[in-house]
Amino acid sequence: MASGVGGLPFINYPETRRGPSVPYKNEDQVIPVFRGTPLVIGASLISNIGFIQSYFWRGAGFGVIREIPNLDQYPARYDPTVTPVYSSELSTSNAASLPVTTARRNGDVGYYTSADYHTLYKSGDLTPTAVVDAILSVVRRDTNPPGKHSVAFLECAVDKARAAAAASTQRYKDGQPLGPLDGIPVTVKDEVHMEGYRRTLGTKMDFTGENAGSTSWCVKKWEEAGAIVIAKSTMHELGLDTTNNNPNFGTPRNPHNPSYYCGGSSGGSAYAVGAGIVPIALGADGGGSIRLPSSFCGVWGLKPSHSRVSGFPTVSLASTVGVLGPIASSIDDLALAYRIMATPANPSEDPKSAAFPNPLAELTSTPPESRPKNKTIGIMHEWLDRAEPPVRAVFDKALDFYRSQNYAVVDITIPYIPEGARAHVLTIMAEIASALSPNQIRNLTAPNKVLVTMGMNQITGQDFLAAQRLRGLIMSHLAYLFQQHPGLLIFSPTSPIPGWKIAGGDADLSRGVSDGKSSVRNMEYVWLANFTGCPSISCPAGYAEDNRHRVPIGIMAMGEWGSEEDLIAFARDGEGILDLEGNRAAVAELGGQATGLTIPRGMDAAWEDVVANAKKVASS
Repeated sequence: MASGVGGLPFINYPETRRGPSVPYKNEDQVIPVFRGTPLVIGASLISNIGFIQSYFWRGAGFGVIREIPNLDQYPARYDPTVTPVYSSELSTSNAASLPVTTARRNGDVGYYTSADYHTLYKSGDLTPTAVVDAILSVVRRDTNPPGKHSVAFLECAVDKARAAAAASTQRYKDGQPLGPLDGIPVTVKDEVHMEGYRRTLGTKMDFTGENAGSTSWCVKKWEEAGAIVIAKSTMHELGLDTTNNNPNFGTPRNPHNPSYYCGGSSGGSAYAVGAGIVPIALGADGGGSIRLPSSFCGVWGLKPSHSRVSGFPTVSLASTVGVLGPIASSIDDLALAYRIMATPANPSEDPKSAAFPNPLAELTSTPPESRPKNKTIGIMHEWLDRAEPPVRAVFDKALDFYRSQNYAVVDITIPYIPEGARAHVLTIMAEIASALSPNQIRNLTAPNKVLVTMGMNQITGQDFLAAQRLRGLIMSHLAYLFQQHPGLLIFSPTSPIPGWKIAGGDADLSRGVSDGKSSVRNMEYVWLANFTGCPSISCPAGYAEDNRHRVPIGIMAMGEWGSEEDLIAFARDGEGILDLEGNRAAVAELGGQATGLTIPRGMDAAWEDVVANAKKVASS
């Protein structure tokens, strides 16, 4: 057992060791874009002919990992779980003890929050039953015609959702709600096990298996707190890219700008929140898959510490980088969802999650107002310079805002950032390839058939070992940074690009597209938290302009293992960024009202006013 920041003991804390001082050098990878018929032909050739696979493998630059000097001096780190331990016994706590969140919709524009629903339910102005019926009418794909937003949802367990709504309605009628999450509509990513639902992982196959009838632990905690799961949301096939393009079930377009992707792979969940359908959704993040779609859709997303949130019996295909976490329309709701879903699991089912402290008890033991006030932001200039100008402009304004909030800004360096990004991708490809059978690979869409086949045939044991040694090196260096700067939050944009345009239009949505260079580019900042197991949060911070419509841009912070509450406090300190002059103008020009929790009125085509719809349902 080692000590981290402030002397707090940890299990499996990395060796505190400053990494090599090496110059930052990043070269774009040489990966051609395939779409349409060439994609189908290319996928067949690449997946079946070894020397063609080798050519593209070398072009992607994965060989550089093995060339890192003295890498054998670092032990391989196969599991990035680092667990904080509290010496004093924490008091027990449950969802009912949480106060109702206070952040409500401001005026007639903006996202509804759990506080809005809770207030309406308590007053009797609305019921969970009316809300569920209103949402089901626009998300179901099994009706004729399908619901307006059905492309973002895989399926709805209608009877189950209505039964949960009826039970919640009765609790409010009796004056006995379970807590702040009671009656709140949520959606869950297809990747997670849910009683009454298939688990397809975005494919045409069913991965439910022997766990049919089971509900993952974290979703069960939401349901026990009264949340109502409306549907399962769609995802990128196998979670193997960051657009959410899915020819199998359809691709939801960005609710802010239909010419852009939602981001992925939790794109259906981010769409559900970004379009106003639910205030909270469950995502999964193996390479930015919560934070990237949250950024693109203008909402908040939290990637917890590795192993903290239990998905039992769900096991991520990318088991050493993937985690489950919340996406929400407000920082209050993000915090609420996280604190409930991260309840430690049963030790017999998930011993890693069980070893973490209960966030609710942790919050009771150390409330936000008594937490350390050390506010330190770390930035790496060479890395930040990779962001495109619209993204960098939003980031710089956000950085100035945090300076005005008394945050200290320090320069940091992290060795082997480009090589680490490749090691992260290599790890994902190897883990997913090892989890699939040849028959399952044959049933994948063309882009993923290429990725999985290359992961299976091109990654050697030497490659994988080198990648895990590099993981150990970077984790040790991060431990050094966290010791040097207690409370350090590593600050960056969420993505270096201002959204991802649907370049090939409808043809790309129907056939898929393979653009590995853009995929790696999109993950340029997010991968570090996945590879090292650290928690990270994405917050909306501004917009990029494109033909009167705008695309949201997010900023991101990554903290020490177990520092989720510090990240939540950081996000709360930054809510005022959305009220800065440029962001106000972006909203006002589109006919909206600038508030801390608002949507541009350019979203009229995608925005769903659930409360207004539910009131119509109730009156009829």
